[in-house]
Amino acid sequence: MAVPKRRHSHARTNKRRSQKKIRVPAYVECPKCHSPRLPHRVCPNCGAYADRIVVSPKEEKEKG
Repeated sequence: MAVPKRRHSHARTNKRRSQKKIRVPAYVECPKCHSPRLPHRVCPNCGAYADRIVVSPKEEKEKG
């Protein structure tokens, strides 16, 4: 079993840990309905992807 011969310094450990952070997801504007959506995903409002409608859009549920 591989065991490290020496311990890592605090600086080296912190450099490695600096990449493990939560990032804010980037949003882009849908070209059809101009609502925010995640890049490279189907728009949840209009169902468009790459200037085509690929999924039927969500219909609003009636209350009552």
